[in-house]
Amino acid sequence: MRAVWLVTTAALMLTGCATLSGDAPSNRYLAKGVFDARDHLPPPPAKGSEAALRDREIFRATRALKDTPRWSLAQEDNVEERVLDGYACALGVTPSFERNPKLAATLLRMSRDVRSAVAGPKLKYRRPRPYFSEEGPICIKRSLGLALSPDYPSGHATWGWSVGLVLAEVAPDRREAILTRAQAYGESRVVCGVHNMSSVEAGRMNAENLLSALKSSDAFKADLAAARAELDAARAAGPAPAPARCEAEAAALSKPLL
Repeated sequence: MRAVWLVTTAALMLTGCATLSGDAPSNRYLAKGVFDARDHLPPPPAKGSEAALRDREIFRATRALKDTPRWSLAQEDNVEERVLDGYACALGVTPSFERNPKLAATLLRMSRDVRSAVAGPKLKYRRPRPYFSEEGPICIKRSLGLALSPDYPSGHATWGWSVGLVLAEVAPDRREAILTRAQAYGESRVVCGVHNMSSVEAGRMNAENLLSALKSSDAFKADLAAARAELDAARAAGPAPAPARCEAEAAALSKPLL
């Protein structure tokens, strides 16, 4: 199971070296030229603008979350190969590769479309991450790879919201809980101090634009239908996530960031 999600993570290494490309249809859902995220995202806030000042204020305010349960959850959300585990409480079941290989395969294939959707705007705007201009702790190691990956849009937020939108399609009765968790997944990057809030919001927009394009793919729609039937069976079989785990998550997310 871990090996499969590590493959997904490798596909999502958004360090600024990826380019938009026309991979074979078996590797992605969208062919070259079908969707270019650079045409759909507005530029990041200009320096000195009200929106840019808001970003800086949010960064400063959220440094106070260090070592709180919300900080710990943000650290968990940083691990992209565990993204489905992060949605367990929202779904009412913990998906796994063994029980949900069709869902896993759908997300892996989609991850390559997500990669291009993130890399294009990152390279276009090259916005520095907030911790370069503001003092304060961040919740993960200050690696060279992180430093070289631009801020806008957030790759984690794009990925987390894309996964959330897929899960909302395959478990529509849990849509509200799933999308609430998707929003929190993106906001974890603000809590971590590695993205500006406007970049997280751009990630959400990026994912919504991408999913609209993906719905033009017959292969994507067929895979969604198969994943939904598979997840229905997994949810019926259970077990549900541990109540204590979900109560702790709900408590960590109970206070809005803003």
